Amino acid sequence: MLRNRRALSPEHEQTHLPMGGLIRKRVKRLFLILGGLLTTQVLVMWNVEGLSLFESIWITMTTVSTVGYGDFAPKTTFGRLSTILIMFVGAITLLTLIVSDFIEYRFYRRERILTGRWIYKMKDHIIIINTPRHGGEQYFMRFASQIRSIPEYETIPIMLLTRQFPKGLPPELADMGLIHYHGSGFEPEALKAVHAGSARHIVVLASDETDLQSDSLTFDIAHRLSEQNLACNTTLECVEDGNRGRFKALGIRTIIRPVRTYPEIMVRSVVAPGSEKVLEDMFNYEHDHPHRYDLKLDDLNWADIVSALIRHGIGTALAYIDNDNEIICHPPTHEAIEGSGLIVLVKSTDTPSVEVVQEALDRYRDFLARWHESNGKGDDRKANMP
Repeated sequence: MLRNRRALSPEHEQTHLPMGGLIRKRVKRLFLILGGLLTTQVLVMWNVEGLSLFESIWITMTTVSTVGYGDFAPKTTFGRLSTILIMFVGAITLLTLIVSDFIEYRFYRRERILTGRWIYKMKDHIIIINTPRHGGEQYFMRFASQIRSIPEYETIPIMLLTRQFPKGLPPELADMGLIHYHGSGFEPEALKAVHAGSARHIVVLASDETDLQSDSLTFDIAHRLSEQNLACNTTLECVEDGNRGRFKALGIRTIIRPVRTYPEIMVRSVVAPGSEKVLEDMFNYEHDHPHRYDLKLDDLNWADIVSALIRHGIGTALAYIDNDNEIICHPPTHEAIEGSGLIVLVKSTDTPSVEVVQEALDRYRDFLARWHESNGKGDDRKANMP
């Protein structure tokens, strides 16, 4: 008996359709019926009550909105019956249903947004696929704050494609304007829902930065992005360096190691591809690393120091330590440097000693002194010429 019972509403028989589409379809149908009833009432008032067209529209609209100013009112029996049947029974009831459906749709939309199932109209945005196993919230917050401090990226939308937040994003991430879609990067429907084809950048994070097998999941996602010709916009994390060649073969633009404590490296690799190579080398002793040299600086300017170290094959000066033990990056080029040390990017396999650096600076001082002396004598000879 219950099996053959009719549904309470037609929507209950269409569970395979999205509820948002059903509500919108029903509201459109109600609006069409309401428009037909209002048009009928306007024609009745115009022909039966002897009102002008504008007056007929006016009395119809004030009636359906339940305002009822009283400046016009139906006087004939037919006009009054029409008002009762069409307006009070039909139009006002339909208007109430439309308002109810609108409120229902708003609640439905809010619930879908909260659970990450709402499909936004996105373009020129950043998609981050996967969530770090540990400290995901802090990573996303720092990533967003760093990316939005870069000119031309202040207002760029950031969308997370993850299954990590089924009940909604934490307030800290939502307040920063991040949105999410509940899905995985290896699902074609999820990539379509986040408009991956219209994204400016796609970031694929390693699901577990300590598990070599997470590269398998990353490779599956990368393969799907490559099939859609999106690899050239993709930056991904690779746990095992030996797998980098596989990702390069797919056309992935940038491949970096997972560095959870420094999302700034990921930000630089996204907005300035290639810079991540320099930054990665600073975190190991395999190729290059920043080295500190404690020595007195008092007369050379920054341009002279940089030139001296490069000319003698020592490395690249990154910063100096002033007399208050503060690290100064990007100092003025032609002002004399006074400090107690240097931070230099040197080769890890052949790190120069502090004596070698001191000798290079002393030799450059002698070179500058001879050069100034020769220029000074040349100027004197020019001044004595007739």
